[in-house]
Amino acid sequence: MRRLVFPKMFPILGEFRMSLFVRLAGVAACGALSAPSLVAQRPPSPPSVVAITGARLVPVSGPVIPSGTIVLRDGLIAAIGANAAVPADARVIDGAGLSIYPGLIDAAGTLALPRPPAGAGGGGQAPEPSPSNSAYPEGQRPEMSVVDLLRPDAAQWSGPHGAGITVAHTAQASGMFRGTSAVVALGQGAVPALVVRTPVAQVLAFQGIRGQFPGSLMGVFAAMRQMFLDAQRYGAEVAAAARDPRSRPRPAWDPSLEALQPALAGTMPVIFLADSEREILRALSFAKEFNLKPIIAGGDEAWKVADQLKAANVPMLLSLNFPRRTAAPSADADPEPVRVLRERVEAPKNPGRLAAAGVRFAFTSGGATWTEHLPNLRRAVAGGLAADAALRAHTLGAAELLGVATRLGSLEVGKAAHLAIVKGDLFEASSRVTHVVVDGAVIEIPAPTAAAAGDGNGRAAATLSGTWTVTVGLEGADYTVTMALTQQGDKLTGSMQGALGVAEISHGEVGADGEFRFTAPVTVKEGTEEAVFVGNLTGNAVRGGVSIVGHALGRFSGTRPAPEGAAGAAGRPRSTTR
Repeated sequence: MRRLVFPKMFPILGEFRMSLFVRLAGVAACGALSAPSLVAQRPPSPPSVVAITGARLVPVSGPVIPSGTIVLRDGLIAAIGANAAVPADARVIDGAGLSIYPGLIDAAGTLALPRPPAGAGGGGQAPEPSPSNSAYPEGQRPEMSVVDLLRPDAAQWSGPHGAGITVAHTAQASGMFRGTSAVVALGQGAVPALVVRTPVAQVLAFQGIRGQFPGSLMGVFAAMRQMFLDAQRYGAEVAAAARDPRSRPRPAWDPSLEALQPALAGTMPVIFLADSEREILRALSFAKEFNLKPIIAGGDEAWKVADQLKAANVPMLLSLNFPRRTAAPSADADPEPVRVLRERVEAPKNPGRLAAAGVRFAFTSGGATWTEHLPNLRRAVAGGLAADAALRAHTLGAAELLGVATRLGSLEVGKAAHLAIVKGDLFEASSRVTHVVVDGAVIEIPAPTAAAAGDGNGRAAATLSGTWTVTVGLEGADYTVTMALTQQGDKLTGSMQGALGVAEISHGEVGADGEFRFTAPVTVKEGTEEAVFVGNLTGNAVRGGVSIVGHALGRFSGTRPAPEGAAGAAGRPRSTTR
């Protein structure tokens, strides 16, 4: 057994070279996860065994192992445990300072589909018509399989890999009936080697077809309902002809109506893309009418109908694409509408509220940029979701909902070697995904380039560090407070004192777009309650919204006399900036 130690790899794993690590752990086991109907695979590579020792192991399916060994052989997990034996033929990697998680699963999206051409329009039409024998127009062909459209490109994987994602559930990007979806591994090789499971579900969206019927939301529901009624009638005619073939001719084969039979029989789930409360309720009603097995994907306002989702036992593929400011704030801009501020405050609480109601869910990227994905996952935890529940929703819980839990979602012997290797703890803002393992192949995530201090024009970088005089408006009353804040990177700490009491802030963070948020207990006439502050910095002024459960949304604004650097603020007494 040869022991290899990478120079300064731990705790700084990102400094070791990809070429050496790949030679240690290169495995071609992607084909082991391909669907039974897709038998073509790449020729297997020579056997390879890797043992990572001394790492913090987070299996999800069992308790955390503070320091243990995980052994990967031929693309599968061969052993895991505090005292797992290192095989004699293993290449050994020192894992001190690392946390190893199952590879995260993006539970809904369009990964592995070809990028649309520049200038391609939306509106429910695919960029290029797909060949079909269907009598229905493009966008209303449930027989279409996303597997036939997959064009995996390893260059697309850098974003999701950087967020720890190794597997994606993918479907067509447009249309009302989007056909059947598939689970694919984000590795290298041809499509058959990457497909984990297909078909997974029928995917429906409340999206019209531009320039023809159905173009409106009302038309979409009418067309969708009519197609399911036609499919019911078609299925009944086929069954009647099978029972009495001599006197009843079989109806003409219809690929679109045939494709809906598993959904009507309850053997294949139907995913409804629905974000608003109204869309979700309509999806539930539609599924009940046709006795479907529904799954809701998106669910921005799912918390408003949590009780109905729980009562119907309908799971969610829940988006982590939380609302955010899309343009830099301007000093003379009008205040943002209360509705917009409320959406920003409420969105990260959505997962925690669904978990409290007992609704099952898995996480999806929801179209957010990949650099926002893990920060948004942490925002969900700050919004009330337990960290272990958040991790499960992105790993084993997602695998269970997608029917791949026997192969993916946890660190267990015999499961595919899909890992997210993290320097630190995944739920700490200072952590970083340094490598992922996809079917045994180790892929390095380049470290982000250090941002130069300032804005590139000789001006100091904007920071929230300093002492702020802030006016907080809550239900018609104004309260003056002093905030002592310290910003270090994207972390925000500090304290608040004044008319709302004395308190330390928590869950403080600053987004890439400059939006900041934190929570703090405030004392108002009803007593002490937790408040969420979400705002933006413009020069030496801050302003934003304040959310307290059971109260109307408030506002805050404030100034500081002069900008202060993080170092200056850090020098304040420890009691005020803990």
